[in-house]
Amino acid sequence: MKVEGSCHCGAIAYEATVDPQRAGLCHCTDCQTFSSAPYRASVPASADAFHLLRGEPKRYVKTGDSGAKRVQAFCADCGTPIYTCAPDHPTQFNLRLGTIRQRALIPPLRQIWCDSALPWSSNIEGLPKSERG
Repeated sequence: MKVEGSCHCGAIAYEATVDPQRAGLCHCTDCQTFSSAPYRASVPASADAFHLLRGEPKRYVKTGDSGAKRVQAFCADCGTPIYTCAPDHPTQFNLRLGTIRQRALIPPLRQIWCDSALPWSSNIEGLPKSERG
């Protein structure tokens, strides 16, 4: 599936081809912190199927619990997380679903690091709903 994405302010834009069947949620504590949310949703794109059209993300390299280093790429102007990848010669970019224009068509189909999930994060169906703020 071909997708287009951008940060909130529009300084960074990209296009990619993704397999929606590989979209997922990560509940690890790093993803909770980086997303400022109970989990982070993403879908992978191979390096040859991801193309920056505008801008260059700022990069922050973090070391995970496994010892593996991961680039966290985000817009230096508005702070929007764009992707994560290996620091040297990435073969895959994990695109943040919130930046993808077609995000409504890519529901996450798996969850990882569920032992770190916030206890209430998977049970929000009963919360009151409002069309707008």
